[in-house]
Amino acid sequence: MDMRERVSTALKEAMKAKDADRLSTLRLINAAIKDREIAARGTGDDDTVTDDDVLGILGKMVKQRQESARAYEEGGRLELAEKEQSEIGIIEEFLPRQLDEGETAAAIDAAIAKVEAQSVRDMGKVMGILKKKYTGQMDFGRVGPMVKDRLG
Repeated sequence: MDMRERVSTALKEAMKAKDADRLSTLRLINAAIKDREIAARGTGDDDTVTDDDVLGILGKMVKQRQESARAYEEGGRLELAEKEQSEIGIIEEFLPRQLDEGETAAAIDAAIAKVEAQSVRDMGKVMGILKKKYTGQMDFGRVGPMVKDRLG
């Protein structure tokens, strides 16, 4: 079952269970996927949204909610921060398991070896391989500096 089907199935189940919080988050996911589809239509590219596209959308949604939760906590709005955290939990159900530190380091080393990267100038090639293979499984905001350290 592809990602869109998983989201649709979960949406129907949430409707049947009358789980309002889950339903609203799943509707947000669905809307983001449809937005991506509409944007692709305008460019004349293939307008099908792939599983990798959906993983990218979900990753971005998690990152946005983490930033919002942090801002709410700093502002003393704990009830809003909790709502963001619960949305993150629902979104993460559709993401693959995140790699731990050791697995991330091994993936970086393998990507560096594969492209035979010698310096920071090869960082784009390394990141390209990592994004292609590990979308949704690692935080590329954290991985970028790690790659840079290894190549620097």
